[in-house]
Amino acid sequence: MYPQPTRDSDRPIRVGERPQSETWANRWSLALIVFMRVVAGLWMLQGLVHWARVLAPGLPIIDTLPMTAAFLVIIFAVIDLIAAIGLWLVAPWGGVMWLFAASTQIFVAAAIPNFFPGGRVIAWFDAALVIVYFVLTYQAGADAGRRLSPGRLFRR
Repeated sequence: MYPQPTRDSDRPIRVGERPQSETWANRWSLALIVFMRVVAGLWMLQGLVHWARVLAPGLPIIDTLPMTAAFLVIIFAVIDLIAAIGLWLVAPWGGVMWLFAASTQIFVAAAIPNFFPGGRVIAWFDAALVIVYFVLTYQAGADAGRRLSPGRLFRR
């Protein structure tokens, strides 16, 4: 009797209903956001631990640690908190700062094994987090690319 609608523009608008493909595509983006917020919490705690080392009562770290180690503690105290804020805001600069902080931690943990409590375990943990970040970013971007492919933009 009546022809079936063939285009999305012919379908009625329903509040709160999303197409199935859009729902699945947003799951990778949501997973990336949740991951970034969890890592932001970890990095916030880590930055606060570094600040506790800097501001701890007793002997200042400048007097008790070698100058290089004291400098690294202060650098990590600042960079970890900046990276945590950027990750929590899901800002592109937050991911860059976090990748810089994580790669610096991996390098320092490999070069000075006793610098971090846990030694090289910290380096492996940071490397695993970086790999998960890249996988989630790739998947979220690939889904967004599928949604915005030229074939879908100009299809009638």
